[in-house]
Amino acid sequence: MSTKKTIYIIRHGETEYNKRGIIQGSGIDSDLNENGKRQAEQFYQAYHHIRFDQIYTSELKRTQQSVANFIENGQDIKIIPEFNEINWGIFEGLKGTPDSQKTYKAMTEDWKSGLLDRCVENGETPNQLQRRQKRGLEKIMANTDEEVILVCMHGRAMRSFLCLLTNTPLYRMDEFKHNNLCLYLLQHTGNTFSIEEHNCSQHLWI
Repeated sequence: MSTKKTIYIIRHGETEYNKRGIIQGSGIDSDLNENGKRQAEQFYQAYHHIRFDQIYTSELKRTQQSVANFIENGQDIKIIPEFNEINWGIFEGLKGTPDSQKTYKAMTEDWKSGLLDRCVENGETPNQLQRRQKRGLEKIMANTDEEVILVCMHGRAMRSFLCLLTNTPLYRMDEFKHNNLCLYLLQHTGNTFSIEEHNCSQHLWI
């Protein structure tokens, strides 16, 4: 048994919602588009030599489709609902308009100011998101025989999760940049997580 962990965290590949600028949160269960499938294949080709002890995804299809090549190669996945995207409430499924973009910007500026219990109507706050992520992290850390793992999740959820892993204040989450099928690589040696790779997309340039 070991307390060491190497965690590869990726954001899911592109969906039509991403391409068209439509907000998709935990309530939108979209599929990868053709470019997203290509990104998933590129990531697989770059990292299939790694034998992950376990692969974790959210319960949304776009994360599972992003690691489908690994599954076809004989690796199984565990679904952790706590890793779902933040709930964007009334914004989900809507294309950005000047009014909604203004509301979105105001909300994210509030979050940067530390007002982390605010959310859009019927949505989820950053504090609520990170509280459920803590439960998901506990599930992962309880499996001490898993030393090398892959986690596929979502953009805003990834930012929150990286704050959680690195003890970064949640109001600084926007410092963690991300693109579709980007990679963050973290090492854990028993006390803290350190980031070895930030928003890496080299595998997409192949």
